[in-house]
Amino acid sequence: MSGPGESNNEDDDVYARGLMRHGAPRRGFPRRGTDPRVAYQLVQDELMLDGVSRMNLATFCTTWVEPEVRKLMDQSIDKNMIDKDEYPQTAELERRCVRMLADLWNAPDPASARGTSTTGSSEAAMLCGLAAKFAWRGRRTAAGESTDRPNLVCGPVQVCWEKFARYFDVEIRQVPLSGDKLLMTPDDVGRYCDENTIMVVCNFGQTFTGLFEDVRGISDALDRFQERTGLDVRLHVDGASGAFVAPFVNPDLVWDFRLPRVRSLNASGHKGGLAPLGAGWALWREASDLPEELVFDVDYLGGNEATFNLNFSRPGGQVVAQYYDFVRLGHEGYAHVHRAKYETARHIAAGVAGMGPFEVISGGDPDLGITAVAWRMAGDESFTPYDLADRLRTRGWLVPAYPLPRDRDDEIVQRVLVRHGFSRDMADLFLEDMVDCVGHLRRHTPSPSLTQAEAGGFNHGAGSRSRVPGEPGR
Repeated sequence: MSGPGESNNEDDDVYARGLMRHGAPRRGFPRRGTDPRVAYQLVQDELMLDGVSRMNLATFCTTWVEPEVRKLMDQSIDKNMIDKDEYPQTAELERRCVRMLADLWNAPDPASARGTSTTGSSEAAMLCGLAAKFAWRGRRTAAGESTDRPNLVCGPVQVCWEKFARYFDVEIRQVPLSGDKLLMTPDDVGRYCDENTIMVVCNFGQTFTGLFEDVRGISDALDRFQERTGLDVRLHVDGASGAFVAPFVNPDLVWDFRLPRVRSLNASGHKGGLAPLGAGWALWREASDLPEELVFDVDYLGGNEATFNLNFSRPGGQVVAQYYDFVRLGHEGYAHVHRAKYETARHIAAGVAGMGPFEVISGGDPDLGITAVAWRMAGDESFTPYDLADRLRTRGWLVPAYPLPRDRDDEIVQRVLVRHGFSRDMADLFLEDMVDCVGHLRRHTPSPSLTQAEAGGFNHGAGSRSRVPGEPGR
């Protein structure tokens, strides 16, 4: 299918072919096709303008996988996760993963815990939010009470929770950050909950700083709230990153289904779970925590299957790759990988703190958070974090700078994520480049200072003024 002016000789140099000489289709659907070599080269050349994913220190998502994962993904490219009758073993791997995660997160009976794979943690979060809303509505309806004004209570959250609230008509009550607080605390919870609260959402690896909220303390606070008011508010843990880290490096930290009030949990397999992009998980403590109204029995392509996803057709490769990771690494392997990441995070934190103009606010402590290092300016400088972010891009490093949430949005912080595949050597190269960039900015004062949008477009959460970068692949 040669285009206009193209030779049919496949031995021709690819850059001498018509499409490469006349430019890519941009404004309308192309009338004619072209040779696959030409199409591939054209697209590949355009993608050279993207940043290097492994140097993207904003994203929480997996950017390095073993060759075997790539092979399994390639072999599974044509498998639709919804077709469980046609691909029964892929469906079985999903069930195994759910049981493994229920065991990892200490569900009372992992064999009966209900869960599902999702396209990412955002879909998982919305499923858990819907389950909480339906359960709350069922209780209120049975008691003859109004169901008009549901709300959820949370601290600073990833934009998926704001989407959930808007899409599914739930008021979101975000606890403001006051004083020196960077997280929602147990003392905050009772002031924001009432009879219309469908759940409290705890962040186990906050997007802004990587810090853990005190899930156990908040659970205890909700117990006291119930004693005072008689209101039983379920607790949900957004474990997007921390749920795949803490069980391996800090197993004595209680945050999961060991707390009876924790009724559901979402996590990103493509973050600390090390799976490729597109792997998320939603789990409920017990089968009864997922209302039956949300489960559909679908007759489709040869079998009757229960489904409770927002998406229908979706790839099966991510589930296959996640199971591979579980088998490949086991508990000991995940612990080994994550401990190495924490070592590198602490190394970066020490390096940043030693530069002088920065105050490290999270730095790779497994008791406090995930493998994130966040800092803010410690004194007067001639440049801003946005200027530093822009300068680091000249060396290929993508390092976000962004304001804290409302009521603290005059404070600008920067954060890097240490992921699997980010070695100590890469950390040293990053620190060396950061020292050079700071020196350059001190010698050459930026004028005027960059805005957040100009510093590389790190504000991924368009439409929300306090959004944080780094989680486009929830």
